[in-house]
Amino acid sequence: MTENNIALDRPTRLKRLRMRAWRRGMKEMDLILGGFVDAHGASLDDEELTALELLMNRQDQQLFLWVTGAQDVADDTTEIECTMIARIVKFCTDI
Repeated sequence: MTENNIALDRPTRLKRLRMRAWRRGMKEMDLILGGFVDAHGASLDDEELTALELLMNRQDQQLFLWVTGAQDVADDTTEIECTMIARIVKFCTDI
């Protein structure tokens, strides 16, 4: 990931991702995404981090419907995002 044309190192990306995950605005998604990042963030590769960052740009209400299975993912959702959603769903069912 780059910001202002400066590549961010992995620890900075993880720190920002964790902050965004725990401060979503919708408490349910704070718990889901924050818990997921705490449990699995360090083990994600760079492509998976990028997918999770892309998901973080989606609206909480939309993500919540996808994670709970109340709605299918949008047509513009990439394959890597779908894979990440599946991992988040698995995380939720395992806890």
